[in-house]
Amino acid sequence: MSSVTTGSTSATTRRALLADPGYQAFVILRTGFTLAPILFGLDKFANLLVDWPTYLAPWIDDIVPGSAQAAMYAVGVIEIVAGIAVALAPRFGGWLVAGWLAGIIVNLLTVPGHYDVALRDFGLLLGAVALARLAERYRGERQPS
Repeated sequence: MSSVTTGSTSATTRRALLADPGYQAFVILRTGFTLAPILFGLDKFANLLVDWPTYLAPWIDDIVPGSAQAAMYAVGVIEIVAGIAVALAPRFGGWLVAGWLAGIIVNLLTVPGHYDVALRDFGLLLGAVALARLAERYRGERQPS
């Protein structure tokens, strides 16, 4: 007759998971890609960090209804939703953020003087793809409480 103790097995599994560099990277990326889009999305309504409408390419401003600031309100909502998606479903949310960043990069490459930001966002896009791939690896494994 064998006895199974889930308490020690659970603690051992939790410690092993926390010691796994891949899982650590997953948690770091998931946290960052949850918080950053939500915070930047909220800032689209306040313009505390930057004057967000100046980052909107004129050709996009011409095709979206309303003002550039109104477009930034929509962008803010999308970014908040993307951050929540990463928190709740990182396998999907990582790809959502990567796709959104690809759109931002296209926008920035058509605005003179913002190429450095486009390059930075390309690095973030790679991070979002890495998050989505790591989420595939660690799906079903919960963060230790």
